[in-house]
Amino acid sequence: MNSTNDPKFRQTYNKGYTKYGFAEKVYHLHVRYYDDWNELYFRDYLREHKDVADEYAKLKLGLWKKYEHDRDGYTDAKSEFVLKVTEKARKEYGGRYIRN
Repeated sequence: MNSTNDPKFRQTYNKGYTKYGFAEKVYHLHVRYYDDWNELYFRDYLREHKDVADEYAKLKLGLWKKYEHDRDGYTDAKSEFVLKVTEKARKEYGGRYIRN
């Protein structure tokens, strides 16, 4: 199936990561369908649940050295946590970002 027809279509573009370290400028561009608000749900949940935000910070610091020059590995290593929190946020916040 072509990814542009996939309802779960998500792309991330990164620039400035090398196996030797970071370039002078680093960029992240996330491309999602209009109604894919997972990052916003995740962000909101962390803002309103300090204990979860602290847990996420601890996780990220624990992964830092292991994945310092491996952006994809770092992202994969924290994905389970992010998905779990996003699911909780969607349940708690309902249709917060649904516009009619």
